[in-house]
Amino acid sequence: RTIVDVKDFSLKFGEKTVIKKLSFQVNKGEVFGFLGSNGSGKTTTIRALLGLYQPSGGTLTIDGQPFEPSNTASTIGYLPEERGLYKKEKVIDVMRYFGELKGLGKEDAKNRSLKYLKRVGLSEYANTRLDKLSGGQQQKIQLGVTIINNPELLILDEPTKGFDPVNRRLLMDIIDEHRQAGATVIFITHQMEEVERLCDRVLLLKDGVARAYGSIKDVRKKFGNKSLDDIFIQVYGDENEETENA
Repeated sequence: RTIVDVKDFSLKFGEKTVIKKLSFQVNKGEVFGFLGSNGSGKTTTIRALLGLYQPSGGTLTIDGQPFEPSNTASTIGYLPEERGLYKKEKVIDVMRYFGELKGLGKEDAKNRSLKYLKRVGLSEYANTRLDKLSGGQQQKIQLGVTIINNPELLILDEPTKGFDPVNRRLLMDIIDEHRQAGATVIFITHQMEEVERLCDRVLLLKDGVARAYGSIKDVRKKFGNKSLDDIFIQVYGDENEETENA
């Protein structure tokens, strides 16, 4: 069953076309790698899918419908690349607040928060203000907020950015657990070993155009059975963007 369906999606900012007739589908229960260099249009596409941008052409639907916060917000967990939480509040209060916002009861939200903090080794910081944590610890909290209500669709934009190998493995295990429990995951990353381990299918986006789309096996076959790392370098190696601007 198709969960996300993007058909002939185009988007212009002024005179500049940033996405050009992009089409792809994400199927229920899969981990879908949405890949591209900085500025290729990945985040722009996700924002359009979530109704933050209006497409210049085409359609973007979740479960057959355009995104509606009132209808679908509780079934979607979105981890944006730009993190943002209430940093003056205690960790447990922030997590519980977002859990309740996503439809959980107060006790359930608290229990799930404490269970997650234990899972990621942050139990001792439950009553610590968020701004007292390191960047990596804050990122773990942000992921916890994203998945606290076990959403059916997880959209994760660079979830392991800045993590050491131990914490990257921990987060990948958590993502994999949600997939095994039936969640569908859209995974935006530059880490090809994460793609190799987690993703069922991938789309490589460059300058708003799909350069490859399909199973990892099919994509590798298209590029002469090169590794994903080598394919990424071949497709994006001539670019020198330093900042994410799309």
